Amino acid sequence: MTVPLELRPLSPADAQSALRDGSADVALVRLPLALGGDGFSAIPLYEETAVVVAPKEHELDALDSVVLADLEGFTVLHGEWSDSIELVAANVGVAVMPLSVARALSRRDVISRPLTDAPSTTIALVWPTERTTPLVEEFIGIVRGRTANSSRGAAAALNARGENGARRAAHKATPKQRGSGRSASRRPRRP
Repeated sequence: MTVPLELRPLSPADAQSALRDGSADVALVRLPLALGGDGFSAIPLYEETAVVVAPKEHELDALDSVVLADLEGFTVLHGEWSDSIELVAANVGVAVMPLSVARALSRRDVISRPLTDAPSTTIALVWPTERTTPLVEEFIGIVRGRTANSSRGAAAALNARGENGARRAAHKATPKQRGSGRSASRRPRRP
């Protein structure tokens, strides 16, 4: 069975709305996410480190990594990450963001350095608990690393039933031969 998958980049607020109103079945989000009460399930996937983004040839460019104290005296920009990158490139200040965001928005006129003493962020798969459908369960399995050949999941169960049924039918259709049970490749006996 083929199921269409639509990927939509959403802000955290839009992801929350899409999960609540049912326009999205699952979302990849950064935790903590204020989902407004119980009713949501989450699977933490990985931890992501923070980086400092600064203009090229900024004094932070000379460092291999940065600590929060190194940011003293600099304007630290807040807001939408894409806007922050633009302001960093214009030499307005520096910005702190997750490594994946800095990579996705990378430009030749900015640099990024690991911020070693900043807390990491957790990326998680989130979905409304009451809407845990078989397709959502299958997607969760894929995200967790299960494959089509895995022994878990609805597709694997259907596939196994189909393969086992085909094997049984093929076995029944093959006529049984009687023999001595010995292999035909044996050497002939000597008199």
